[in-house]
Amino acid sequence: MRRYGKHTDEDDVRVRPNRKGNRPRTNIRPKHEDAAEGMVLTVDRGRLTCLVDGRTIMAMKARELGRKAAVVGDRVGLVGDLSGNKDTLARIVRIEERSSVLRRTADDDDPYERVVVANADQLAIVTALADPEPRPRLIDRCLVAAYDGGLEPLLVLTKSDLAGPEKLLELYGALDIPYVVTSREELYGGDAADRVREHLGGRITAFVGHSGVGKTTLVNALVPEDRRRTTGHVNAVTGRGRHTTTSALALPLAGTGGSAVPEVGHEGWVVDTPGVRSFGLHHIDPSRVIHAFPDLETGTEGCPRACSHDEPDCALDEWVEQGHADPARLYSLRRLLSTRERRDGD
Repeated sequence: MRRYGKHTDEDDVRVRPNRKGNRPRTNIRPKHEDAAEGMVLTVDRGRLTCLVDGRTIMAMKARELGRKAAVVGDRVGLVGDLSGNKDTLARIVRIEERSSVLRRTADDDDPYERVVVANADQLAIVTALADPEPRPRLIDRCLVAAYDGGLEPLLVLTKSDLAGPEKLLELYGALDIPYVVTSREELYGGDAADRVREHLGGRITAFVGHSGVGKTTLVNALVPEDRRRTTGHVNAVTGRGRHTTTSALALPLAGTGGSAVPEVGHEGWVVDTPGVRSFGLHHIDPSRVIHAFPDLETGTEGCPRACSHDEPDCALDEWVEQGHADPARLYSLRRLLSTRERRDGD
């Protein structure tokens, strides 16, 4: 075996050849300071459609991002071919910090958390007043997810031609949630879409709802130039609708001008999401829900440590009795906090 002395010449050193013919690996990763800013519009089997300077770009996630996934609404940095031409593919090399996250799990026993949309300002909870019947427990769960993720809720009640909204609105009156009531006739030739659009200006709004409530029909009325497949029929036996939207998609309202970030005066963005039949809250920290009730939050200062706000020693009972807040607000808070212990069909 050949041995090297202290005075080896460079030509005497053996170097193991790289059989793959590529560069050796390094832990130094490029910073991509020149990456273009974009917004993820939809995700389909590892391919992400992004908006960059008004152009639609097809991209894939760079390897250096590891397991970190980009979702609809994410603001990302892209490099590579940004022309948007057919058969071109850019790379997403950076995912910017998110201002809000709408998350859910398949059910309350499922620890796997799914991010539905990022950076949305508002969550529009679409509920039919009949056909199918409204599910208040599902609405409660969506509200908890909105409050936990930093989104402002909006109730959109559809099919008012089949049933009145009074009973459902009374249930949520203490929460002071803005709402819009629509009928099927008003969506076609009426002013229902305009009344909903008044709540969307300059914002990114995620639309979520039980299958068959008319969510996609509403989105089609708001963005007629980007019509999605219309909603399917409601099963007469189960009272449930059929999924017609299979992936989340961000659509610009008129006047957005292709901007990745809505500006003052712009109409904003609508994110249509697949219909849900359950909304698990395994990931929710109940202690964060109180932040959506500023009139009650101050009263928790006298609560015992790790108070669930629904126990005999909770300071909120005395706070409300002293007239600092409406008792209906406390009831609403406790109803929302208990949603993890109740099934959607309850």
